[in-house]
Amino acid sequence: MRSWFINLKRNLIPILFLCFTICLILFSKSNISAVKNSLSIWVNNVIPSLLPFFIATELLNHTNIPNIIGNFFHKIMRPLFNVPGVGAYALLMGIVSGYPVGAKIVTNFRKQNLCTKEEAERLLTFTNNSGPLFILGTVGITLFYDTAIGILLLFTHILSCISVGILFRFWKRNDGRKRNVEVINDAVSFHSLGEVLSESILSAIHSVVLIGGFIVLFGIILSILQKTYILHLLNIFFMPAFQLIGINTEFIVPILNGILELTNGVTAVSIVVNRNLAINVIICAFLLGFGGISILLQVMSIISKSDISIKPYILGKLLQAILASFYTFFIIYHCSYFQYLLL
Repeated sequence: MRSWFINLKRNLIPILFLCFTICLILFSKSNISAVKNSLSIWVNNVIPSLLPFFIATELLNHTNIPNIIGNFFHKIMRPLFNVPGVGAYALLMGIVSGYPVGAKIVTNFRKQNLCTKEEAERLLTFTNNSGPLFILGTVGITLFYDTAIGILLLFTHILSCISVGILFRFWKRNDGRKRNVEVINDAVSFHSLGEVLSESILSAIHSVVLIGGFIVLFGIILSILQKTYILHLLNIFFMPAFQLIGINTEFIVPILNGILELTNGVTAVSIVVNRNLAINVIICAFLLGFGGISILLQVMSIISKSDISIKPYILGKLLQAILASFYTFFIIYHCSYFQYLLL
């Protein structure tokens, strides 16, 4: 029995890949539809919102801007988050640009020796966040038809990520005590401008294509899970727990979707008919904080060529999801402006 279990564990990933390939054939019609929908999301939403920021961050990495920002914010970042001042650039761009720009910037910092391994792991826990365009535009206005809800979710999202950064300042605080020497990038000249632009665009396109691949992959996975009734079985499994805490069981499948892939999840949560709309908003806050397994795998692919560990990032995103939902709950139930959500 033990030998069988060891063999199963050893061959689990090949078995999953084989099952995935078989399901592609068995459910080809629904999978093609899922791919078309995923590509539509990628082309219409992801590329316009992320590609310009990816190019911009790549260009800025060839300048001294990160170090200038780092010197300016050093007295805040070190005592508050126990990271070098250059981390302020990662935090700012991570909030403005959205997933997974923060992870890409932190990985570049580590490759350039702008931070130690431990500092990079601390930075990664709170600098990779959902962007304001997605939270305000997609979630607030498009899904909930309410700008105020978008502002609330953005505020609690940023507040929770800062809270995580403060808490993770103690992550391996006694390790990596050697002070790293910041590498100052050479100033970009007109002579090297063409080369810098080419490298930045190619790197940005590579990152965006990688994200598109993950979106398509998880779109297919969700389609397969629905066709094989696995989501239905999980719905039955979690139903008693949701009934016990008094939450509409219609949220189970949307939450599972969101844990796998963020966009599909928040969309499904927003359209659940529920007497108390505050529950929809709080669940969306949780999913936005966590980011989904799709984003997690994107981050793993970005940091794979560095020595940064993914473990603190996973813990940080779980903690951010919990804090974001708690902050959203607290504001809704204690701010008279949002009382209409409780009706």
